[in-house]
Formats: sequence, structure tokens, C-alpha cells
Amino acid sequence: MVILRAVATYLEAIRQAIREEMRADADVFVMGEDIGAYGGAFKITEGLLEEFGEDRVIDTPISEAGIVGAAIGAAQMGLKPVCEMQFIDFIAPAFNVIVNFAAKVRYRTGVGAGLVIRGPCGAGVRAGPFHSQNVESYFANVPGLKLVAPATVRDAKGLLKAAIRDPDPVLFFEHKYLYRRLRDELEEGEEFLTPLGKARTHRGGTDLTLVTYGAMVHTAQAAAEQLAEEDGAEIEIIDLRTLQPLDSAAILESVKKTGRLLLLHEAPRFGGFAGEVAALVCEQAFEWLDTPIRRVAALDTPVPYAAELEDAHLPQVADVVSMARLQLSY
Repeated sequence: MVILRAVATYLEAIRQAIREEMRADADVFVMGEDIGAYGGAFKITEGLLEEFGEDRVIDTPISEAGIVGAAIGAAQMGLKPVCEMQFIDFIAPAFNVIVNFAAKVRYRTGVGAGLVIRGPCGAGVRAGPFHSQNVESYFANVPGLKLVAPATVRDAKGLLKAAIRDPDPVLFFEHKYLYRRLRDELEEGEEFLTPLGKARTHRGGTDLTLVTYGAMVHTAQAAAEQLAEEDGAEIEIIDLRTLQPLDSAAILESVKKTGRLLLLHEAPRFGGFAGEVAALVCEQAFEWLDTPIRRVAALDTPVPYAAELEDAHLPQVADVVSMARLQLSY
């Protein structure tokens, strides 16, 4: 007997995670702008209002600070809010309440704020400078926050379920370019968690370690396939999945094996997360390196609207291949 498994997109995996957690736990609820009758800007919350009602699917005013502030209060009363930012760029008005209260409340009072703030990040969809940012580095310097950036359909579901159950604030960065482009076998109701703080070896290799996360995992994969075919090089790709807490052991283990490290992220180069990973390896595995550490990242500019300019701004497969070849030439 052949069992046919359902195929879900990255977007549908996120919806599954939310729906399943709401079904399993009456304390879980969602809130955000236009998430009820409209189903959210990208339709992630479509159908939730009909199933769970207005008490658990709350359309809010256009006030990100108000959304997160109310969620923190609800979390401290034992509820489990999942807040949607229509675009992750709009998290900026809530920056103060996130970093100066949500992140510090457990340290200050002993009572944490178990909430999830999720939303679409990233470029590549011609959305321009106000709807295309990657904001992870803004928050990586704040103790008390967990930062998650799934790259696959299964991780989008498993990591979000783990985030909703976590007792402290989690920022969940969904790359909008992946929403309807990625598909995988995934049954609704299939119960699994992807633990926070554990990286994943996306591709094994022995010649070079490439550390990345989010949509850039797929750019790295395409580059690795090209290098294998044209150069005979085997690139190991480490998908961080969680930026905080960071799986330092996975990074160091891979670097000790390959002796080379290339870092890739979509955010601008200066002050980007790659700098922290480079510092980690320099401090704890410098003697294992055979070459200098290299980075591939976006240009230090806002994300352009024009397609040609956006492509020039973002890391491309050719950029990764070129930098990897420089590493491998040593």
C-alpha cells in the first residue's frame, strides 16, 4: 500500500504550526494587523478566525508598539501570544518595548514573557527599501531574546512550534522569498519540534565550511553544486537555524574538519551577523584555519526597488562561487 503524503509550502508550514498549537493549547492566540477576516498580508493566518473566533484571532490597530506591549502583558499573565508584523521592517516602532522590557523582564522580575514576534523578512521580491530588510543584527546584541531564521519547510513548522512553547521572547524571521517557492512533504497534524539553538548540516563536505541561514541556505546550495561539478570541491553548509542561542559547537566542529570558513548572509556586510561568527572562530579555532575567513553579504545600502539594482545589492550564487574559489586556492 502506497501512502501519499501532503505537500506544503513554507508559508503553509507556518500556518500549520500556528493552527496546531492553537488547537493544542487554549492559551495560544494570535494578534496583528489585518490577520483576522483578511487573513494577513501574506494569508498566513487565513482560516484561523473562522476556527478560533475573535477572542483568539485579534485584529489590532496599526501600532506595532501597542501590539507587542499588549502581548507582553498577556504573556506575563500566562497566555502565549503570537504577534505578526506585516513586514519585519515594521518591528522598528516596537524596538523599545522589545529590548527594554520583553528581553529583560525575566532578569528583573523572575517572570518571563513567553511570546513570539514573527514576520516576513528579506529581499528578492522587488519590494524596495521599506519592505525588504533583514533586522536580525539589531536584536542579536540583546541578552534575553531568541532569534530564529528557518530555511526549510520542515524547520519553518518545527521551529515555530518550539518558539511558541518557549517561556521567553522569540523573534521569528520568515523569509518572504521562500513563502511559496519552497515545498516539502508535510502532513497537517504531524507532531514534531525542531529545538532552538541547534544548527543543521544542510550539506556535508570536507573542503570548505560555509555558514549561513534563512534564504541564503539555498543560494549556498546552488553555489556548492556548481563548485562540486566544476571544481570537484565539496562544500559543507551549516544552516544556523537559530542565531540566538548560537550553536557554536557545530560551527567549530565543521571548521576543524575543513580548515576554511566562508560566511554568507543577506543583511548588509557592516555589523552583520557574520562578524560575530568570524570572531567566535578566531577566538576558539584560529589554529585550525588554513586560510583567512571571508564574508559574502549585501552591499551597505538600502535595498533598491529596481530589479537590476536589487540583484546587484544582494549576494548571488556567482559571488559565493567566486569567494569560495579564493578560499580553495590557498
